[in-house]
Amino acid sequence: MVSHCNLLITTPFILQPIKSPRPTFLTTTPKSLTLICKVEPKPTSARPQKKTTMDVPDKPSRRNARKSSYGTSRRSILKKTFSQEQVSFTAPVSDDPIVAIIGGGMSGLVCALNLEKRGIRSTVFDTGLHGLGGRMGTRIIDPQPLIFDHAAQFFTVSDPRFAELVDGWSDKGLVRQWLGTIGALELGGRFVPLPSSPPRYVGINGMRPLADSILSQTSMVNVVRPCWISKLEPFNGMWHLLENGKPRGQFDALVIAHNGKCANRLLAQSGLPLIAKQMKRLELSSIWALLAAFENPLPLPANTDGFPFEGAFVKGIDSVSWMADNTKKLMTSQSSGPHCWTIFSTAAFGKRNKVPQESIPTATAEKVKEAMLEGVETALGLSKGSLERPFYTRLQLWGAALPTNTPGTPCIFDPYGRAGICGDWLLGSSLEAAALSGMALANHIADYFESGGARSDEFAVGLHNEFQLLEGHDIGQFPGLESKEQINKVAGEAEQTIEDTVVAKEVFRFVL
Repeated sequence: MVSHCNLLITTPFILQPIKSPRPTFLTTTPKSLTLICKVEPKPTSARPQKKTTMDVPDKPSRRNARKSSYGTSRRSILKKTFSQEQVSFTAPVSDDPIVAIIGGGMSGLVCALNLEKRGIRSTVFDTGLHGLGGRMGTRIIDPQPLIFDHAAQFFTVSDPRFAELVDGWSDKGLVRQWLGTIGALELGGRFVPLPSSPPRYVGINGMRPLADSILSQTSMVNVVRPCWISKLEPFNGMWHLLENGKPRGQFDALVIAHNGKCANRLLAQSGLPLIAKQMKRLELSSIWALLAAFENPLPLPANTDGFPFEGAFVKGIDSVSWMADNTKKLMTSQSSGPHCWTIFSTAAFGKRNKVPQESIPTATAEKVKEAMLEGVETALGLSKGSLERPFYTRLQLWGAALPTNTPGTPCIFDPYGRAGICGDWLLGSSLEAAALSGMALANHIADYFESGGARSDEFAVGLHNEFQLLEGHDIGQFPGLESKEQINKVAGEAEQTIEDTVVAKEVFRFVL
């Protein structure tokens, strides 16, 4: 008799998915796992039975079985009940493993970099047409040129591991401190600057070159783009990836470094129900980004030193949550126009006006653009219709923009299916959170490989974490910078101080 101990069977024909034990962290003693074994008859000489390095049940009847591109028949009746069967790899980890990373944003690229530091090869699959980076997107329009950061606007540093990465960018001349004034802009043009600490960083030529810099530090990382991985097929101890039926390689482990509907669809029938469940619990906001170039400077309120702001968290305007002067931020030597601004909507406005981001109706685009420009006008305290019309605009919807909840764990890893997740949403909503998540998952996978995969239950992480609401600005979190509530408080205190000063002057003038 051949015994396989990774499946629970209740009848000769009804298969049940593995109910994995609640995973424990490395600092705890793993609980013992009781397995009920499935017993199969010995193969006959007329029909030799192939050995498999993972345990995935075959449907008892072959009549309607689906043949995969790898010659296997493994559709379970469980799929008819909308329940996935859990893939459980049992083969030893290969001596020279390779990891597939789906997503070439900050977390995916940092994961690849840190896997290489541990001697592990990887291939990064990304959908980007113009380059890697995900939300580190920068758009340059020739011939002027016009330049816009149309996703991540700036970042802060609070963790020494991320600081080391940023120091490397600084040494290469890729980042610098953003010394321009930023603050809170209230309805009607009241502006309150924020303290200059902690330091705020921007990419000297935009955010996208930071992604290229990470990749330039590697020699064991392959990149395939643009590529939309559409299917994950586990077979013979490996993950086989396909793009619309076209094989894209086989891998010892899998990393999901993107999220949203595409990730949910990819995981829906992957054999990774524990990871799929956690990913599906993630909630994401929708944000409209308007890139607008003006011939002349906007009439901006100045701070107490007389300098107009370069970036502002906008308060009290439904259609605008942030606006930044990319020309001042990225092209410090340019003294004249054009003046390039990135304007973000609020999450509430994005939700109300959400459409398929791949095909935005013209009427919706026009309505959203006008509402956001009117919001800028109102925020600056300008009379209706007095804002100069931009000579260039581009509208983009980030349909899966930023997380609104988080499981609060650096990474998620399913050792039974040898698959993990990294991304900013696991720790918060910032560039730093994305980098730390990629580092954490890379080191966790490397430790798992070094263990030989023999003690899987010890390496399960984040598969059952509860999600908590995530606080922050509509454009993300900035560790060390005041929270949205603190900014509101600072603005309120400053406004009260101004009112008190005006009253004092009036009293003094009356006394005289």
